[in-house]
Amino acid sequence: MPIVQQFQQWLFRFGRDEQLPVILNQRRIFIVPTRTGFLFGVVLGLMLIGAINYNLSLGHALVFLLAGLGLVAMVHTFRNLVALRLTPGRVEPVYAGDVARFQMHLENTHRQDRRSLDLAFGQSESVSLDIPAGKQASIAIPFPALKRGQLDPGRITLSTHYPLGLFHAWSYPHPRLSCLVYPKPIETPLPPPVSVSHTGQRHGDNGQEDFTGLRLRQPNDSPRHIAWKAVARDIDHRPLLIKQFAGGAAEELWFDFSSVPAADTETQLSILTGWVLAAERMQIRYGLRLPGREIAPNQGSTHRDTCLETLGLYGEKDH
Repeated sequence: MPIVQQFQQWLFRFGRDEQLPVILNQRRIFIVPTRTGFLFGVVLGLMLIGAINYNLSLGHALVFLLAGLGLVAMVHTFRNLVALRLTPGRVEPVYAGDVARFQMHLENTHRQDRRSLDLAFGQSESVSLDIPAGKQASIAIPFPALKRGQLDPGRITLSTHYPLGLFHAWSYPHPRLSCLVYPKPIETPLPPPVSVSHTGQRHGDNGQEDFTGLRLRQPNDSPRHIAWKAVARDIDHRPLLIKQFAGGAAEELWFDFSSVPAADTETQLSILTGWVLAAERMQIRYGLRLPGREIAPNQGSTHRDTCLETLGLYGEKDH
């Protein structure tokens, strides 16, 4: 590793923060004057030269008063960050091309408010918040998800100019953050379904002929199969019931990677993603075949998320 990179890693602590919460101590906070601060210092210097030249006692008093004000502002800018506690929150998966939002929880254990805190990943869009004394606050930091897979946004830049804007204080917390990025969906016509015979040993929602009874509703069940007449008899206390059928033939969809009409892998994965979302909206059972991986036909949010995660991580070494 070059000497410059070693120095930067030692100075700014580019390494991961393995322990949570991340606590900003004095060694992790850096502070420099802003452009306004430099101009403020230059003006004070000119005022001091004028006061000395013309022997103005009030001029000296004003210069020293303003210089003291600048020093107090520097201390308050530094204290606006020190001892803050950061803990990463849950990150919802997104599709390629969308903006991922990394949840971050900040805790202020001191008796003074923390104001005008800015958080960002590198040069990405920043967000701001205030934290009352002794309270916690949460904020979502945006970061563009340009491609599918596991997204690592890198270190966070936490900065402030409070209270007067004369100084810029910042820190580089780097907790472990990751967001799952699904392929960008492409809507194309679904492939033809495959007819599957169901025996009395299997129950499902599609293509059944004979009513066999009622059961309690599960989160993945379609609202079209709720037994509304049975529920209406005691709508305040009776749980939602689902009608069960058996026999007949049901149609299932198989989404096979090798049969997707596309020239490159990313387009194939995007088409498969569009098929998964379309089949889920239509409440159709579907399965997924990828090289080295097969997911049996099913439906529901859990099955959908499993398929989308498999598509998003396809080809990654750790998957």
